[in-house]
Amino acid sequence: MKKIFTHLTFYVLLALIAGIALGHYNPELGVKMKVVGEAFVTIIKIFVVPIIFLTVVLGISSIGNLKKVGKIGLKSLIYFEIVTTLALTIGIVLAYVLKPGHIDISLLAENDITKYTKKPEFSIGKFILNNLSIIVLCLAIAYGIILTYSPKREVIVEKLDKASKFVFKILKMVMYLAPLGAFGGIAGAVGKYGIHTLLPLGKLVGSVYLSMFMFVFLILGFILWIYKLNLWKFLKYIREEIGIVFGTSSSETALPNLMEKLEKLGCKASVVRLVVPTGYSFNLDGTAIYLSMSVIFIAQLFNVHLSFGEILFIIGLLMITSKGAAGVTGSGFVVLASTLASLHNKIPVEGLAFLLGVDKFLSESRAITNIIGNGVATLVIAKSEKEFDEEMYMREIGSI
Repeated sequence: MKKIFTHLTFYVLLALIAGIALGHYNPELGVKMKVVGEAFVTIIKIFVVPIIFLTVVLGISSIGNLKKVGKIGLKSLIYFEIVTTLALTIGIVLAYVLKPGHIDISLLAENDITKYTKKPEFSIGKFILNNLSIIVLCLAIAYGIILTYSPKREVIVEKLDKASKFVFKILKMVMYLAPLGAFGGIAGAVGKYGIHTLLPLGKLVGSVYLSMFMFVFLILGFILWIYKLNLWKFLKYIREEIGIVFGTSSSETALPNLMEKLEKLGCKASVVRLVVPTGYSFNLDGTAIYLSMSVIFIAQLFNVHLSFGEILFIIGLLMITSKGAAGVTGSGFVVLASTLASLHNKIPVEGLAFLLGVDKFLSESRAITNIIGNGVATLVIAKSEKEFDEEMYMREIGSI
């Protein structure tokens, strides 16, 4: 029993309950608390770029073999695309099976979406700038380090390693503020939109969560089973990170903790430092499910019939636009608005107005699925490349 009080997850859950209660019984004060949640996520985001830079450079430098770096990178991208496509397909198929958009539109609350639709549409150029620039810079620096004379290279890698540990140490201290971030975020959402907004769109919320659940336990569970790894034990192992992500609605808040735990779980540091950061841009499984299901939901809401060819086009389009969610402020809504606009008004962009009230309640499932997906991807790549310590894995998994 005493052990529970030492886990950050316990305090995050308490904060969530308190935030929901405040937002429900004192909406005005709840809305004001939103700034606390936003401040916490903003602080975490400050650390993301240096962490990705240091981890990717160290990961590539420690491999020391550019051919192997290319092999791991290519294998990761192929894996990301296959799994993301499966996520998109599950979202669309279940949207047609469950029909969350077959409801009376007059029951829905409409919200202002101008701040999302006024933003520039998604473009390949912006995607490359947002998601690839830092990776390209890391590759160039790591390549330069690998080519450096051996003794000098070791000194550079050692200094970068110390810098990385220092950043992680500071961030670990910041993570103790996670309950405050969770409290502010949920209090603001419930205070602004109210729990009652879930009722008319309850079918959509339920459908999204069911889709995420099926994807994690059927698709990701099967993938781990192929590699003789246990999904349920892995989820228990990262339960604290899942709790933090649920409270803050951002998978970035658990990035450093996830990487640290994957290394303790037996994945070689060089693989973890390469796969996890790139996965945060290219392997957004939860976002893919949310986007595909939301597109079909809005189409059903306005009785828009989509041909099989148009559905395939939507899957192809979302395979590209979903990658942009990692580098765009307001992620889901901006990318969704851009996707709908790319369909040449086939599906009304105005349909986004009905989703805004429940977006906060859906963002938790997106973020949790994203972090689980990236954890599974790292385990799979590490094991397939024989960069995985079975003894460490059994020791760590056996301790939970």
